[in-house]
Amino acid sequence: MRYLPHTDAIRQDMLKAIGVTSPDDLFQDIPENLLNPEFPSLTKHQSELEVDRFFKRHAANTTQAGDAPFFLGAGCYRHHIPTAVDHLIQRGEFLTSYTPYQPEISQGTLQYLFEFQTQVCLLTGMDVANASMYDGATATAEAVMMAQRITKRRQAILSSNIHPHYSDVIKTYGHHCEFDVDQNLPMPTGESEHFNITEDTACIVVQYPDFFGHVHDFTQLADTCHKTGTLLIVCFNEVVSLGLLKAPGDMGADIVCGEGQALGVGLNFGGPTVGLFATRQTYLRQMPGRICGETVDADGKRGYTLTLSTREQHIRREKATSNICTNSGLCALAFTIHLTLLGEVGLQRLAKTNHAKAIQLKEKLDKTERISVLNTSFFNEFVVRVPFSSQKFIDDAANQGLLAGVSVSRLLGKDYDNLLLLCCTEMTTDYDIDKLLTFINAY
Repeated sequence: MRYLPHTDAIRQDMLKAIGVTSPDDLFQDIPENLLNPEFPSLTKHQSELEVDRFFKRHAANTTQAGDAPFFLGAGCYRHHIPTAVDHLIQRGEFLTSYTPYQPEISQGTLQYLFEFQTQVCLLTGMDVANASMYDGATATAEAVMMAQRITKRRQAILSSNIHPHYSDVIKTYGHHCEFDVDQNLPMPTGESEHFNITEDTACIVVQYPDFFGHVHDFTQLADTCHKTGTLLIVCFNEVVSLGLLKAPGDMGADIVCGEGQALGVGLNFGGPTVGLFATRQTYLRQMPGRICGETVDADGKRGYTLTLSTREQHIRREKATSNICTNSGLCALAFTIHLTLLGEVGLQRLAKTNHAKAIQLKEKLDKTERISVLNTSFFNEFVVRVPFSSQKFIDDAANQGLLAGVSVSRLLGKDYDNLLLLCCTEMTTDYDIDKLLTFINAY
């Protein structure tokens, strides 16, 4: 049965009510050169068997992450996800649940969101966390907007070494929300940056580890920010790094946000992912998204409820702190289950394994005269300078069954085509590293 409840007469009545004569009139504001007059020729009907064969045939042309030695990172990371994670998130009460508007029947959802928030606070060293956001990039852009609201200032200064996608999202927000964004050119060698803070600077945004993998201590920068009334925002791409590195909150960060994909969520061809967001108790009411809290019912029994929700669905639009409509509920659950299975000791062990694998690769590259590792500090990812086109190198390696990193030029332009980002995780084997080294030496 087709899900088309409106008759032609009803459609005509609706068009008449809004003052147009046909549905095409609704698209009159779109330039003609952007309109496609004809739909591509799509096959209308195929059997289930034919559809299954079609997709399997095309899937066979794709090299999956587990099919080849894998050194890709740059914002999305390949980790082992315990089978229990996928099994538990597919339970019907979780998989089909929606926004927990009715706390009396949503206790399971509210409880795991409460636990998720607790985990994010422990990881980041902050006081409060929300129930997740879309991804790390939008979470960081929302952090910048939050800093604008708190400081009543219009300028955001971005570190030159935050992920280009994060910069793009923040600048897009800035264009439409009318705040200024300043950023210097990237610094692949990871020197300390100087930020020109003015009376109009709302926040400085830095990444930890940065896009090129360098690890910085921002304690002194936090002190400088606080002396001028500027907020320090620390974002991250690789949440596993927080199992080994100093928590951003312990360095004095005011807002900490980033990507949680590495725990429980997987690569999934680039999405969906899960944004993490935490801040100081002082700024609680300016935080975007929703917060779940713990309480007791009339009988004194423990329960969970939506404590704060400053979105336009819940309060007047002009009072809302964010237009993001929902959280990444199922991905947040996967994150929570994976981190619960690891525990504090397990996360530290996982982080140490990641770092050890990256050190192993770095030490072998140091013996290769043609390759220069630019990092003096890193977690599980670093950048190298190569004497050839990194993009062509990656293409040639892929043809040999080797996924040999990410060309920096892919994200920052052709001027950076001699730079290559390499990432190791617990999934990287000695065989993988040897195969990469063999290919590099023969290239």
